[in-house]
Amino acid sequence: MRATLAFAIGLGAVLAGLLGPAGASAECAASSSGGLTMSSNESCAPVKKAKLVNGKAIAPATAPARVKRVIAYANKIRKKPYVYGGGHGSFKSNGYDCSGSASYALRGGRFVSSPMASGGYMNWKKPGKGKWITVYSNPGHMYIVVAGLRFDTANTVGNGPRWSESLQSTSGRFSARHPGNY
Repeated sequence: MRATLAFAIGLGAVLAGLLGPAGASAECAASSSGGLTMSSNESCAPVKKAKLVNGKAIAPATAPARVKRVIAYANKIRKKPYVYGGGHGSFKSNGYDCSGSASYALRGGRFVSSPMASGGYMNWKKPGKGKWITVYSNPGHMYIVVAGLRFDTANTVGNGPRWSESLQSTSGRFSARHPGNY
């Protein structure tokens, strides 16, 4: 009886060590094999918010490389002017509209291979909010939230794609989508 109890307690401790802290998210368990993981999974690391310094987003050190690339690409065009249809013929443009700028940023993380209009993002990847990246879209407008900062052409200071700490919703209904474990 004591041997069985000791074995059960020992097995419980081993499983607890493999599963991580009691507060580990279901996404972390689902992203590993059978709910158990022997190695560190960067998608399970706590999400830290990016910093906004003089209009430029600074990715948190704990962000996955693909998220850092999305932020870096968005920073490249953050001072470009708003141009209706900008960024749709090709990722490179003299100016960007909402979906052109979001497509450009997402291209940095290899989440899209060609620019899409805002309506196309309504069924993009997975429904709901992502851990690091969420795309909000409807047929007429879209924006993305990356590491807690909003990249948008509306509700921002300036004329064109800009970062903002304000997550206040733009009027209208939006579909929230995310690229999987990000």
